[in-house]
Amino acid sequence: MLLVYTHKITPRITYTFKHICKRILGIDVSFTSKVEDFIAHDSLKMSYTKQPLSNELFVRSNELLFEQGLSDLDISVQQWDNTKGFFAAGERSDLPYDIFAASFYLLSRYEEYMPHVKDEFGRFMAKESLAYNHRFLNQPVVDIWAYKLREVLLERFPDFEFPERQYKIQPVIDVPMAFFFRKKGILRTIGGTFNDIGRLKLKQLYQRYLVLMGFKRDPYDTFKWIITKQKQSDFKFMVLFLIGDYSTYDKNINTNKKEFVSLIKSIADYCNVGIKVSYFALEDIAILKKEKQKMEAIINTDLKAVRHSFSKLNLPQSYRNLVELEINQDFTMGYIDTLGFRAGTCTPFQFYDLDYEVQTPLQINPYHCLDFALLKYQSELDKKEHLQKLIDEVKAVNGTFTAIFHNYTFSNLSRWESYRSLFNLILESAE
Repeated sequence: MLLVYTHKITPRITYTFKHICKRILGIDVSFTSKVEDFIAHDSLKMSYTKQPLSNELFVRSNELLFEQGLSDLDISVQQWDNTKGFFAAGERSDLPYDIFAASFYLLSRYEEYMPHVKDEFGRFMAKESLAYNHRFLNQPVVDIWAYKLREVLLERFPDFEFPERQYKIQPVIDVPMAFFFRKKGILRTIGGTFNDIGRLKLKQLYQRYLVLMGFKRDPYDTFKWIITKQKQSDFKFMVLFLIGDYSTYDKNINTNKKEFVSLIKSIADYCNVGIKVSYFALEDIAILKKEKQKMEAIINTDLKAVRHSFSKLNLPQSYRNLVELEINQDFTMGYIDTLGFRAGTCTPFQFYDLDYEVQTPLQINPYHCLDFALLKYQSELDKKEHLQKLIDEVKAVNGTFTAIFHNYTFSNLSRWESYRSLFNLILESAE
């Protein structure tokens, strides 16, 4: 166990140290403000304060973990070996940067509480982030910093054996629309037909009626392939279905359709199942509660995981709603148009509510790759190269690689031509 001496034990300190020490490095951590307890401890120990007590392992603390609320921080990002660091700790510190304050800044999404420009859907975009502007978005810096801490601990305590964690993958399949043509009802089918004619999409019109007459499989119906892949894997996929009411933003099949319900049930026999939160449920906890109850009635078990439509988060309210409804896992933390590490980590972490200064039971599973973000790379080779670089970054720290694909990504539509092989690349990385 690592004992940390600090002049004041705060919720921010316990939250951050537990992520770095317990979740990443696999070691228990406890805290003391009593010098005599610190001296008596005969295993891993370090001080995290303004001045060292004597010649112990010491990291000079920034004020951030002792504050409450938000303040306008002046952050200077600098090169640190093959990564970046901020919150410089001075010469006497055994680490040149206060990795705990810097990790807290990224994990708590501190910058997303500060004034920033949003896109048309009200989202925080990568270009607004410190990581993007200082070019460390492509690295899981929190995990890299944790391994740097591990190195200095091993220098001081060479006999201590750290547990080795294993690289893992968490494939997520988002289902905003289970079928492209089927089970849409007469009115939507007629509307789609006239839309095809009006836009001269005659090939699509032809395909629509081949599917409706049963001569061809619906292009979005890739679920047999998904189940086959799941059967070949040692880990569970997370499949998230949109079951909210039809609206301008949400156009899935109604859950009154028996075939849609039996599809969800059959997927739940093999994979973990959750919900893709509808657009209007983002702002309205009553709608979210209704969707949660609807899914629980279908799968006959408690709902465990969600992902918000359009990857939209309104911090802290979106996450508070999940906590209130006792939904314990979220897969929304990532960027829609950019590969990388929005929260600076490839290790699932707890949501810290900055307004209430408390760690919550909600586990955030940050994703590092969304299929749409790969579209900006023209060739299949480019896509594979960028995806492989990302996987290598996660493997280097034995983290969890989380990728989000959609059911239609595995279709034969020309836009998604090479995506089955990209998904296979991810699956094979765990072998």
